[in-house]
Amino acid sequence: MSPCLRASVALIVVAVCPLGAQQLLDRIVARVNGEVISLTDLKAAVALGVVEGPAGADETAAIEGLIDRQLVLAEVARFAPPEPAPADVARETAALTVRVGSGLAAMMESTGVDEVRIRDIARDNLRIQAYLNQRFGATVQITEEEVARYYRIHPDEFTRDGILIPFTQAEPVARERAGAERRASTVAQWMHDVRSRAEITRPISPPATPPAR
Repeated sequence: MSPCLRASVALIVVAVCPLGAQQLLDRIVARVNGEVISLTDLKAAVALGVVEGPAGADETAAIEGLIDRQLVLAEVARFAPPEPAPADVARETAALTVRVGSGLAAMMESTGVDEVRIRDIARDNLRIQAYLNQRFGATVQITEEEVARYYRIHPDEFTRDGILIPFTQAEPVARERAGAERRASTVAQWMHDVRSRAEITRPISPPATPPAR
């Protein structure tokens, strides 16, 4: 295993390796249990839609998302869910590149991420999904009261042309969304517990260079 690969929780998160003699100047945006997340990792992850982040200078949300991803990948490594099918990896790879669009070549050049790395990221996406489904279930069983409560407290989601759709018609969608909300809450609590056991540091970013006068 190369030094670059060892820099990402025993799995590839969005690791960046030098291309030939080229050395990418980088800075560390976080360390997770001693493993490094670099600025180029972050830029590639945002560009590929692996994590969400604003287009502006505030990288906080994207960094936190990449920290979570790295922690989940460590759990994936421990429990080893089934390997995704090559066809599924190919579809996920295509979906990642579509998100970048015409900027793909520029992103690859600026971050050092190549086609092999993008396939590895796609594979990791599918392994994360498989692990979470294995651990928490793809769907969550909820009660009729929970479905009705979701319908009551989210009327805007069931209003068309200013008219509230009757519960009998909205019930399938309300059930699906209530289950998704409960699952997301369960996963978030688990993620909080995983974070509480991890050693996470976020180096202070260098001060911004003042604009030239």
